[in-house]
This record gives sequence, C-alpha cells and structure tokens, in this order.
Amino acid sequence: MRITGRVAIVTGGGGGIGAAIGAALAAAGAKVVLADIDEAAAHHAATAITATHPQAAIAVGADVTDSAAIAGLIATAQQNFGPVDLYFANAGTMGAPGLGADADWDVALAVNLRAHVRAAEQLLPQWLERGAGYFVATASAAGLLTQIGGAAYAVTKHAAVGFAEWLAVTYGDRGVRVSCLCPMGVETPLLYAGQHSGDPIGAAATRAVTAAGEVLSPDRVARDVLTAIEDETFLILPHPQVAQMFAQKASDYDRWLRGMRRYQAMLLEDSDGTV
Repeated sequence: MRITGRVAIVTGGGGGIGAAIGAALAAAGAKVVLADIDEAAAHHAATAITATHPQAAIAVGADVTDSAAIAGLIATAQQNFGPVDLYFANAGTMGAPGLGADADWDVALAVNLRAHVRAAEQLLPQWLERGAGYFVATASAAGLLTQIGGAAYAVTKHAAVGFAEWLAVTYGDRGVRVSCLCPMGVETPLLYAGQHSGDPIGAAATRAVTAAGEVLSPDRVARDVLTAIEDETFLILPHPQVAQMFAQKASDYDRWLRGMRRYQAMLLEDSDGTV
C-alpha cells in the first residue's frame, strides 16, 4: 500500500510511537487523526505535525476502549478527510507488576486487546465492501517472547498478536492487510513504567528490556512501520534479534523457559524481589 493520499487513525497518538507514526504518515502525504485519552497531548502532537504539514493532522481526545469513541473517531476522519484507509491500534498500557488484581486485568484486556477487536468490528464492513483497508496492531516483543514482570502485559500482548494473525488469515484474501509491530525497547514513558512502580519485579521488567538490546527512538520505529506497510509485511521487528529469539523459543520451549528463569533470577538478584 502506498501512503500518499491515505487517511489514517492513530490511537495512542499523543506521544511515543503513536505520535512518531502520525508524523511519519503526514510526511509521506497521508491525512491523520491522532487519538489519545490525553486530549492535550494529542493536540500537542497534531500541532507539531501541522507546523510543517498544514492541514495534515487533527487531534481527538478519546478512550479507545469505548466502541462509541471509536465510532466517533471514524466519523471524524470521514468528515474531515474521507474514508479511513489505515487504522493503527497503538494505544497500550503496561499494567501492574506481577500477577495483578482483577481490576488490573480488566484495564490491560480493554486497552491492549479489546480496543483492537472493537475497532476491527467497525472498520471491517466498509473495508470489505471497498476491498481494501489496513490494520496495524502495536503489540510488543513480549507478544512473541513473553515479558518478565507483569502477567497482564505479557498475556494481552500475546493476544494482540493472535488477533492480528486471525485478521490476516481471515480477511487477507478480501483486501484487508494487517501488520503487527513487535519491538523491544523504545524510548517512551511506557518502557520505564516498571522501573518507577516501586515493585522489584516491575523494575526487573524494565531492566529485562533495556539490557536485551538497543533502546530505539520512536522515529526509528515509525520508519520501520511505514516500510512494512508499503511492503505489506505482517511482522514488524525493529529489533531483528527478536526473530532469532522467537525461532529459538519455538525450537526448544523447555530450554527457552529455563533460560528465562535464569535471566529473571539474575535481574532480581540485587533487589531481593519475588514474583
């Protein structure tokens, strides 16, 4: 898919990867609706885009776990720019360290998974009618390799990958394209949420990612995302070593689990943390 002239919605667009994707889309000639639960952040990101690309972006404050809010985003995009061509389900939450409570799971499931499902429910009818559309899910390397630290984050990111796979299998032959973004460390506040949680296992979660490879800028990740869309590549891996780790996991699951336990023990050694 070529980006020029397309209409896109980017959730979690007020900062980090979402804001960077929005800026990259606008630079490539797309029109962008940036959505974020933090409306002020979304407006700030949109203003930065329109400073160099006038009328290329607008901002909407929205809770994308709410189906009505998603419907409002789609309507806003259509009214201002035209039918939606690309939807970036990018909003995410780290969730609580450790096993967490029911309320923590409710939030993680709503943001990291159900928001994707609810968007697809509303977009698929028009995309199937047109025979074209592109859904980009932001998951994480944790969706392929799991995550030391928070159970809800690891499980819901696996689920996000699984849902993206299902969309690609079910609707790929009917014009709906799907990509799934699975980075490791990216320089965003989400990366350091565990470090500032006050919980040893949360701090270990941050160290597990920052020690595993280079922490990339959101702009670098956004460039990889646009390249993948143009090439219609499903799995977007800004950290190439994730593919190697994923292959090693699949080839010997028990060995991989033992290695992850050793890695966790090493991370917790100096913090007296327990899961």
